[in-house]
Amino acid sequence: MPNAFEQPWALLGAAVLVLFGLLTYRSICPQKRRWWQWLIPLAVAAVGLGLDFLVVTDLEKVRGTIAALLKAVENEDCVAVAGLIAPDYSDSRHETKAQLMARCRQELDGQTVQTLKQRGAEIDLSDWNATVMLNLFIRFEPESRIARQYKAVALARVRLYLGKRPDGNWLIDRAELLEVDQFPVSWRDL
Repeated sequence: MPNAFEQPWALLGAAVLVLFGLLTYRSICPQKRRWWQWLIPLAVAAVGLGLDFLVVTDLEKVRGTIAALLKAVENEDCVAVAGLIAPDYSDSRHETKAQLMARCRQELDGQTVQTLKQRGAEIDLSDWNATVMLNLFIRFEPESRIARQYKAVALARVRLYLGKRPDGNWLIDRAELLEVDQFPVSWRDL
């Protein structure tokens, strides 16, 4: 079922239909024309835009968490990354959040990532869990260890598992590396 908070454009379309209805009404009954009638389609449009602006849906929160993660990695800010990781984090290589953060500090030490762009995301959302499949374009700093040993540009595919917390925030419970440059890999291969 469509969510009105995720699809405010439907209310803008309804505002256009109300405007056409208003124009028809005013042409059929010219004696009943009033200046305030023009406010009706504007009010419907304002409600649509207001709902989009005021109500943040779970899908928008998940997208915000992903965007914040990508920005933190691009800025090489391990503290910001830690704020987006759940306390009970674990994956196939890192048993705890502390191990992941130690790896993060090791890999992002010095100038490492020049650009990190999302090239697409598939989001599967339920009430308390979300699975996000990310396709990433990564450009490393030319003087970084990775650029010197591997190459300066990489494409990666990552699956993130997020969980909704009681306060409404979405944090990353698990991250699995699936591909690098279209070759299957895992955390253990790195």
